[in-house]
Amino acid sequence: MSIKSKYASLSKGKKAIAIIIACFMIFVIGVGIILGSYGIIYAVVQKEYKIENYTESVAKDTSLNKIHFLSTGSSDCIILESQGHLAMIDCAEDSDNPRGFEELELEGYEQKVIDYVKSNFADANGKVYFDFIIGTHAHSDHIGGFDTLLSDMDINVGKVFLKYYVPGLIKEEEVVEWDNEEVYNQMVSAVKARGFELIQDIPTAEMVLGGYTLRLLNTAKPTKVVGENENSLVVYVTDGNKKILLMGDCNYLDGDEQKIAKEIGKVDLLKVGHHGYGYSTGTPFLSKTQPKLAILTNNRSKATVTVLFRLVMNSRTPTYATGDYNGIVAVIGEEIKLYNNIH
Repeated sequence: MSIKSKYASLSKGKKAIAIIIACFMIFVIGVGIILGSYGIIYAVVQKEYKIENYTESVAKDTSLNKIHFLSTGSSDCIILESQGHLAMIDCAEDSDNPRGFEELELEGYEQKVIDYVKSNFADANGKVYFDFIIGTHAHSDHIGGFDTLLSDMDINVGKVFLKYYVPGLIKEEEVVEWDNEEVYNQMVSAVKARGFELIQDIPTAEMVLGGYTLRLLNTAKPTKVVGENENSLVVYVTDGNKKILLMGDCNYLDGDEQKIAKEIGKVDLLKVGHHGYGYSTGTPFLSKTQPKLAILTNNRSKATVTVLFRLVMNSRTPTYATGDYNGIVAVIGEEIKLYNNIH
């Protein structure tokens, strides 16, 4: 190789290295701009709602319409309270492990839920009455605690809404490795033992709970093999001009999020679907719903980064996690007020 060719080759190598370095620097700067923008927007949107401690005076004020989001780890337990009427949506993770699987040895919240219910809602005789309860779908982190709750003779229920569980139309992984069928059967047995009305052909008509109007969404029975999250009921609540969307574990894998968002449009309060995990709370969904406020039934640190990113960057939604605030109560009025450290 001639000296001229050798230097030409070295020159080309240096140019290639320079291009790679330049591209890397552009990438780093781009990521820095995105993360910086995220940080700024996050700081701004989180200031929109100030959370205050849940005082005894607020807790005892029955004139307020409230939604209680209990802190039960990565599971759901939500109580609607309005004008002396109560409803419960899901009852958190249980401590049962009927199949003895190591991965299903989970912390249960049955007693915490019962204690909360009795300390906040019991009458002079120590009795609690729910107009209805809703099991969104047959996963233990949603309906696991219901059999224990329903077995407590101080707690009575008018109606129980629970979709049919069809093992033949559920992904093999869940049928083989999870306890869906067991927790479903436990809940059904507990309902029947108490003689409560069990409704499994889920109605789509509006229901009234005090000052709330509710509709159940995603009610259709499965027609193909899916994950049980795709069967999750969604609860749509309105209070005057306030719109509240409680997404259960509904996700976008089967197009359910998109259908619901198209039907409902913008909302004031969103219970983030599936605890902020993947395959939920997609961009098309947030573009349509544009929630002014979101509650995450989890610790924020456990939610998927992309979901949190979309909530900040796409819809500018201040998002608060039950695990980080020891539970959250939303008081629904002309404006929505948030209270933490509920007990």
